[in-house]
Amino acid sequence: MKLTIVEYPDKRLKEKSKEVKVFDANLHKLLDAMHPFMIETNGIGLAAIQVNHAIRALVLNLPDEEGEQHPENLLEIINPVITHKAGETTYQEGCLSVPKFYEDVKRYETVVVNYQDRYGNTKTLEADELLAIAIQHEIDHLEGILFIDHLSYARRKKFEKEYKRMLKERKSKK
Repeated sequence: MKLTIVEYPDKRLKEKSKEVKVFDANLHKLLDAMHPFMIETNGIGLAAIQVNHAIRALVLNLPDEEGEQHPENLLEIINPVITHKAGETTYQEGCLSVPKFYEDVKRYETVVVNYQDRYGNTKTLEADELLAIAIQHEIDHLEGILFIDHLSYARRKKFEKEYKRMLKERKSKK
């Protein structure tokens, strides 16, 4: 399955993803393609909407201390619902759909999320630190929210200006 990243300002990124009701070979094929694609594109998380599949599914694979992303640490999260959130932290986030931009975003420090695995089994995960941030970032994608939507008005305007300039430069190089 060939995947490509949907990049900002594509309107599909604003679409709210649909609940997964069928846990079949098609879902498994998508999840199996998303994980290596995320690693190849230097991501730690990837929502299905980012590869043009508007379903409530995401994959996460945080690197270890050496920067390695081991397959056994892969999380496949389907139909996530955050049931508890606490604390506040700020983290400099980036996004495969908004390449080359990083901004500080406020998030909850800890979250508890209920979700389903690829077979439809119900799971609960308590997360903190980078895992909590990544979960919130990817769930935002499922809601049609990008990390840049969390920026202040002034920072958002600055981002828009820089992004337009970058797109112009990219086109002129082609």
